[in-house]
Amino acid sequence: MVLTAPHTYCQEKAAASGSSFYYSFRFLAPKRRRAITAFYAFCREVDDIADECHDTTVAQAKLAWWRDEVARLYAGAPSHPVTLALRESVEPYNLPQEAFEQIIDGMEMDLGRVRYPDFKALRLYCHRVAGVVGEVAALIFGVSDHTTLKYANRLGLAFQLTNIIRDVGEDARRSRIYLPQDELAEFGVSEADLLHTQMSDNFRRLMEFQYQRAEQTYDEALALLPAAERKSQRPGLIMAAIYRALLQEIRADGFRVLDRRTSLTPLRKLWLAWKTWVKG
Repeated sequence: MVLTAPHTYCQEKAAASGSSFYYSFRFLAPKRRRAITAFYAFCREVDDIADECHDTTVAQAKLAWWRDEVARLYAGAPSHPVTLALRESVEPYNLPQEAFEQIIDGMEMDLGRVRYPDFKALRLYCHRVAGVVGEVAALIFGVSDHTTLKYANRLGLAFQLTNIIRDVGEDARRSRIYLPQDELAEFGVSEADLLHTQMSDNFRRLMEFQYQRAEQTYDEALALLPAAERKSQRPGLIMAAIYRALLQEIRADGFRVLDRRTSLTPLRKLWLAWKTWVKG
């Protein structure tokens, strides 16, 4: 497959991230692989702004530029390599403009001091940065039953809950605490405990609670996937296998997420991807 310059840019952006998502793209037909890689590159572009730009005013300006660029994409006049690559996929896969705007809304929520009073508030954030991403990805993979979008949204929520568990310590050091404030209080864990890597029985009980919620969300998502759609949605199922294995690895390691980042080896990810693809 010969890639044009915009698609090469997206390919390099996706590969450089080292994300597990990249493993789920490898088995797709070329056209869908180009589309999902371009979409993933868009997500990386806006997420990197929230993560790497320490001046909130500058970050907001950059995200505003991306809002305008999304508008230009849907007006047929994009200028960035990512949106130039996305242009060929918007109409064939019915990708809604609102989805891209919601993803940017979610990234804006990451600017400044991040706290969520309860799970309801956190869920809105997860919907924007992960649930909507899941829906767009599902459209690119191929959807004929609307229930599949509900599955994809719920699966995106499960992925984000896994990320939150994995990154508790790292996020706290960025002044981002995604664990709901009422749940921290219920389990007797303070923000200072997270910042100073204070492992305790209370913290482990809190994380076990988060783990069980994430596991339940995976179960709910997979139960929503129509049997007739399993084949087209195999990339999402690959991600579920990889992320769920990561979640279970974190638990087996005693939820040591305050001072380390648990990850799966590339070989294990590739094995899970191949096994899930063959299973169909």
